[in-house]
Amino acid sequence: MRNYEDLEVWQKAHALTVTVYRMTEGFPRAEMFGLTSQIRRAAASIGANLAEGCGRWTDLELARYVQIAMGSASELQNHLRLARDLGFLGDSDFCVSIKALTGVRQMLTALVQTLRRTRKSVDSGSVLANSEKRMAKSGKSRVQL
Repeated sequence: MRNYEDLEVWQKAHALTVTVYRMTEGFPRAEMFGLTSQIRRAAASIGANLAEGCGRWTDLELARYVQIAMGSASELQNHLRLARDLGFLGDSDFCVSIKALTGVRQMLTALVQTLRRTRKSVDSGSVLANSEKRMAKSGKSRVQL
């Protein structure tokens, strides 16, 4: 188990969610239970899945929730594009949100790859010890989870 608030990717996903909520305040009232709700839920789901994954016991379980968060990020991207194409979201807000979302997606990808490498290293026994020795000699640390 880890504290999800310590994850930089969660912090960025949370900031994106706050931005998305503010951007959707001006959407048509008729979309309150439609696209507005879909966009907000997809954005909130990214951070929520990271939080839930961090509450699990193993890296394998966390990796599963990171993948679910990635699915929510893809859903959010689709909904933002639709909102822009329907004229609910200006080009400037669209570009800002997509840039932030792309950063979150890249971090999610890096996190799941790190978790998978850790899992493979644990499964192969001595590989973990050797990689730890190499990192210690080089002065590098693993990607911070």
